[in-house]
Amino acid sequence: MKRIVLLLVATIFACSIYAQKSYSLEDCRQMAASNNKSLLAARESLHAAKERSKAARTQYLPNISATGAYLWNEKNLSLLGSDQFLPVGSQMPDGSFGFTQDQISNNWAIINNSPVPLDANGQPFDPKKNPEKIQWKNYAFIPKDAFEIDMRNVFAGSILLTQPIFMGGKIRQLNKMASYTQKLAEAKLEGETANLTVETDIAYWRVVSLVNKEKLAQSFVALLQKMDSDVAKSIAIGVATKADELSVKVKLNEAEMSLLQVQNGLALSRMALAQLCGLPLDEIFQLEDENLQVEPDASLIVRDSTQHYPERYELKALMQTVNLADANRKLMISRFMPTVGLTAGYFISNPNMFHGPSTEFAGMWQVGVAANIPLFHWGEKIYTLRAAESEKRAAEYQLNEAREKISLEQTQTEFKLAEATKKLSVAQANSENADENLHFAKLGFEAGEIAPLLLMEAQTAWLKANSEAIDAAIDLKLTRLYWEKARGILGN
Repeated sequence: MKRIVLLLVATIFACSIYAQKSYSLEDCRQMAASNNKSLLAARESLHAAKERSKAARTQYLPNISATGAYLWNEKNLSLLGSDQFLPVGSQMPDGSFGFTQDQISNNWAIINNSPVPLDANGQPFDPKKNPEKIQWKNYAFIPKDAFEIDMRNVFAGSILLTQPIFMGGKIRQLNKMASYTQKLAEAKLEGETANLTVETDIAYWRVVSLVNKEKLAQSFVALLQKMDSDVAKSIAIGVATKADELSVKVKLNEAEMSLLQVQNGLALSRMALAQLCGLPLDEIFQLEDENLQVEPDASLIVRDSTQHYPERYELKALMQTVNLADANRKLMISRFMPTVGLTAGYFISNPNMFHGPSTEFAGMWQVGVAANIPLFHWGEKIYTLRAAESEKRAAEYQLNEAREKISLEQTQTEFKLAEATKKLSVAQANSENADENLHFAKLGFEAGEIAPLLLMEAQTAWLKANSEAIDAAIDLKLTRLYWEKARGILGN
């Protein structure tokens, strides 16, 4: 039994510790950053952009590839259509092919003191003009099979190296575009982080606000409950009326309903914050800032108008868009330029023809330079260049417009921060006045000098003043958040 009791005590103690788990604003930001799918996707996009940038740099290096192939053919390849018979003659003094009288069977005649061959009809002819009339005595036999190549099984392979020499600037611009794309992904990640930070801070301070409003509503209900008890006593001694009691009960019911609404809103807000941070929706936790300070924080309102702030992530993204458009324009210009490349490799095949037809593996080295010069393209390259120039100008207009809007937004947040600071000071003063007014109203009611209705009015004014003080304190923190976001220093 002792062990069971100790186990129960330890379990209760552990649950108590778990229930008291507390998170700071920075904790919530970090948990949200590790849980948010959009932010994780932006990180993966940045990783992909970095890998593409590395891939683009490899275009400067030679490309080496190996290729192998096998081909089966139904028929062999023959260089001759049939067996061939070549006449046997002699090489003449001038180096040409000819014959002597003993190498042909034609009869001869003397014409103009020169021997002339006669054809089968006994007519003289010129052998150079009519070689078909020559009757050769001897022929060389060339069989068709001797010039047949076995092509049924063909093997081929090669190793090829390709090195760009001059590409008109294409590779350089592609590398720049890859670098700009990486910077664009970085800007988008920064933007996703900033937006998530704002969303997390809003959810965090909403919970803080409702926690304090719950405390305020509970205090207001306690005041009305005490007043209800005091009015009941006053009725017993004839100081108050039944109508006063009914008015207090109505006000108490309204306060209890308001408390229930605040508690429901707080529960939903905690669940929303838990979902954003990747926590279980039913987890019980506290926030470090639940004891909200309504005093203006000096660090929130001290500003240096001469300080240089970094570029907003929107401007960074638009600047990279302009850079991408400019690189694309230069890439379009490079299409007008010739390209030169070096190739080198080794080729091997079976069968091969290096020393006559052979069914063995043999190969050779190859080295070459290839150039391509664009000549005529029907204006296609000109049109794409004009389109790229227009895209660059459009990106520049968007960048300039964004700068103007961001400058206006920064000025607006500056004014709103000053207004929020002043609003908190006024709300704090009103809260102090309402506290003092409620104190004297209580004393007057207890002394029988003030009617219950006046005390309820003082309590209502107290509730409103303190609620406005809470709203003003939260508004100042959120306004500071928007001010930091407008200047690109959120989270720094």
